[in-house]
Amino acid sequence: MARVSTLASPLRILLSAIFLFSAHVFAVSAVMGVDLGTEYIKAALVKPGIPLEIVLTKDSRRKEISAVAFKPSSNGPKKGVYPEREYGSDAMAIAPRFPGDVYPNLKAILGLPAGSAQVREYAERHPALKLEAHKTKGTAAFKSAGAFTQEEEAWLVEELLAMELQSIRANAEALAGPSSSVRSVVITVPPFYTVEEKRAVELAAELAGLKVLSLISDGLAVGLNYATSRQFPNVNKGEKAENHLIFDMGAGSTKATVLQMQSRTVKDVGKFNKTIQEVTVLGSGWDRTLGGDALNYLIVDDIIRQFIESPKAQKAGVSLEAVKFHGRTIAKLTKEAERLRHVLSANQNTQASFEGLYDDVDFKYKITRAEFEEMAAAHAQRVSVAVNDALTMAGLQIKDLDSVILHGGASRTPFVQKELEKVLGGAVEIRTNVNSDEAAVFGAGFRAAELSPSFRVKEIKTADIASYPAGMRWKNDEGKPKHQRLWTATSHLGAPAKEVTFNNIQDLTVNFYQLLMDGVEVDTKVFTTKNLTASVEALVEKHKCEKADIKFKVGVRLLSENGEVDVTKAAVECETDEPEKAGIVDGVKNLFGFGKKDKTEGEEDSASASTESSTSTSSTTTSTSSSASASASAESTEPKKKQLVQINVDFTLAPTGPASLLPKASVQTLKDRLKAFATSDRNRQLREEALNQLEAYTYKISDILDRESFIAHSTAAERELLQQKKDDASDWLYGDGADATREDFRAKLKELQAIVDPVLKRAEEAEKRPEILKGLQDALDNTKTFVKDIREKIAAYEAFHSSASASGSASSSIASSSSSTTEPPASSATAGDFDGLEDDVITTATPVDPMKALEKELGPVPPLYTLEDLKESEDLYTSISTWLELKVAEQDKLGPTDDPVLTVKELLEKREKLDKAGMALAMKGVKNFERTQAKKKGKASSTKKNGGGKATKKAATEEKPPKETAFSDEEIEEMLRRAMEEEKAREDAKKESKEGKEEGIKHEEL
Repeated sequence: MARVSTLASPLRILLSAIFLFSAHVFAVSAVMGVDLGTEYIKAALVKPGIPLEIVLTKDSRRKEISAVAFKPSSNGPKKGVYPEREYGSDAMAIAPRFPGDVYPNLKAILGLPAGSAQVREYAERHPALKLEAHKTKGTAAFKSAGAFTQEEEAWLVEELLAMELQSIRANAEALAGPSSSVRSVVITVPPFYTVEEKRAVELAAELAGLKVLSLISDGLAVGLNYATSRQFPNVNKGEKAENHLIFDMGAGSTKATVLQMQSRTVKDVGKFNKTIQEVTVLGSGWDRTLGGDALNYLIVDDIIRQFIESPKAQKAGVSLEAVKFHGRTIAKLTKEAERLRHVLSANQNTQASFEGLYDDVDFKYKITRAEFEEMAAAHAQRVSVAVNDALTMAGLQIKDLDSVILHGGASRTPFVQKELEKVLGGAVEIRTNVNSDEAAVFGAGFRAAELSPSFRVKEIKTADIASYPAGMRWKNDEGKPKHQRLWTATSHLGAPAKEVTFNNIQDLTVNFYQLLMDGVEVDTKVFTTKNLTASVEALVEKHKCEKADIKFKVGVRLLSENGEVDVTKAAVECETDEPEKAGIVDGVKNLFGFGKKDKTEGEEDSASASTESSTSTSSTTTSTSSSASASASAESTEPKKKQLVQINVDFTLAPTGPASLLPKASVQTLKDRLKAFATSDRNRQLREEALNQLEAYTYKISDILDRESFIAHSTAAERELLQQKKDDASDWLYGDGADATREDFRAKLKELQAIVDPVLKRAEEAEKRPEILKGLQDALDNTKTFVKDIREKIAAYEAFHSSASASGSASSSIASSSSSTTEPPASSATAGDFDGLEDDVITTATPVDPMKALEKELGPVPPLYTLEDLKESEDLYTSISTWLELKVAEQDKLGPTDDPVLTVKELLEKREKLDKAGMALAMKGVKNFERTQAKKKGKASSTKKNGGGKATKKAATEEKPPKETAFSDEEIEEMLRRAMEEEKAREDAKKESKEGKEEGIKHEEL
């Protein structure tokens, strides 16, 4: 038994693997691209039937504000209780009321240390938020101001972003359909994101239950979308590639990306060629703090300045610090400043009014476009920096560009476009036919479909760059520090691995780093060998290598998915003498068992090692015995050939930095907290549904109490009790029931339904019972008539054959003698051809029914049923008739306010039993008919065999009757069911026609 279990185990593993693989393929059938912006998040869904479509928010908007909020409970926070969450515009709507629990624009501080300049500026612009350093990672985290108790751990920025991604995923799944799930995603990131910031994005996606297929830079996503509908010059034909600059100015930053776009002819399947498009990043530049938010803050600061200088504010003693650090005031001003900036993009002036801006002081603010541009003069000068940096990194000039493509909402600001035109000098076209809001999200969605195995898209090859130089640091065997730069800022991600050679022959540790803009080398991963020393000793002992000749080689590359360092191989190698090959004579001896003995153990180990020949081998074709001695002497003088011996080295490659400080257990804890939050949201939703049901039912009762049918089938006491319960429930809802649980609402609802449902049931029964009762009675009558008719036919058939059997012997003898003496007429068919052709023949005899004449001559048709076949229908008819008679009598004694004893359900059940019995009886008739036909065929075939060669030529040439088709029980039952439905439809049509005629008569009478 144990052996059987062992053998079955691989089968279980195979089946499990097939199941998991198929489940994975199904799961990735829907993918999503996400444009993760500072102010807005946009998503595009790709699914069979949905090629590439924007995911709408709950209020049908094409983009969602990047914000999440915790709505504090009116009763205060409770331990272990999660508050209500709001997303997007709903979250920003409550920001003036709860500024300490609304978290907007989190992308700006994602993955950054709590003490960085960007995080400090964010804290200054959102004074109500309680920002602190996370205990484990040291990155930014937030304590809730009033939605949670103080014992609750601070929320990581990654956790808050994960909540927003979960909301986006829920909207995408709603678009995909009820049976679809979205788990795979491609997310856009700015080119200036470091490895640590990209890891923060991936952690947020993991916490949200999403698998990141790849990260893609903003500029490359826009270029990819641009390339989907265009054909670029073919470099194989000598055409010049196009260079385009993507200028992307969003809410948080400004980026410029130089892209090279071209097409290339490559080999396809078989002898065919194909043309593919290529989009390659050549360089990028950025300003991390220049964006729409920075422009908004200019207006905010100007409003605060003018407000402080206003007479009312000075009279109230309002100070600048008091306003800047007042959370509700800043939330109001930030929201209004963005609106004012958008209005100034299309108008020359605008204004805003604030009621009770601070300390109940009202304020009116006016601003013109000229004033705004004067305030933003320093920011305008920074627009050209990103463009020039991108061109410098790409090694191009303005004249080398074919066009500039704008992206991002802030790029539509008038003074920004003026600065761009000034930088470009009118030499380059600024394209305005690209969707500046959705190009990046469409590019990310296309990339997701390209990486998914479920879709086939236009073949576009993309290549992004590292943006930051990277290298490694280590120490040699003498402990001397070593340093080597491996990649530049323009090195392409996903390029073939580089081979790095180390002279170390002892285990070592290598730190890979990323060189940031401020010149700081930030470690990203650490590479540690496990058996380098042992592998070197193996080469020395087994392969006679010299330690000075041993090299340690490592293959490294940058992953195209996220730019992380990846080690493809690690091995030690050296060159040794190639072992001597056996000669022809030795080979023959070995063939017959007279050659050399088996190899020694050391030689076997040497042979088992993975070897790589460093020189090509040559073979001799000398075959004459006369030159054997000459060949031997020549071989002894030739130099020994070398071979390359390699041994793989085991290693570990682990991330460093804040991401490495968060162990898997802590990540699982974060996931569990988000799951608990989601469960709380579902329970709250179910509670609200129960509340709405109870509230709607109380309104419905008011309508029910006025219905005539309800009054007719209910007593005065029942109506009075229902009115009282309804009033109590309404008062409870708006009083003590405000904080009741879902179970309380459901209990109240059931209490009301217990009074209403029986009365409604009586009214429904009284309305439907007559028609259903008549249908059952008609079915009983039909059953009775059918059974009676079959019984009469069986009796007639048996009576005929019993009377015919008495004279059977005499008739048979007379028939035999008559057949032996009388011959049939030779041309009876010919004589009958002209019968009745005379026109003057007049017949006055009464016509005879041929079927009756045939029945008189041959007897009744054999019935298809036996008395045993009728027993089930007869018994069922008797039982139902008896039951119905008693129930009808009991029901007639009841009044309209009494609960019925003869219910519609019971009548339908009886009718169903009767119909099934009738169907079964019909099936028996069909089967009996098939058996009778089979017997006739058997007799006919036996008669034909007995006739043998006596058959005439005419009989031999007659066509055979078509073969009967045998139907299954299911097919026969389906045909009978359809026949019954057609019969019922005809009866209904007749009934409607009759009712229509009667109605017409009534109208005519009127």
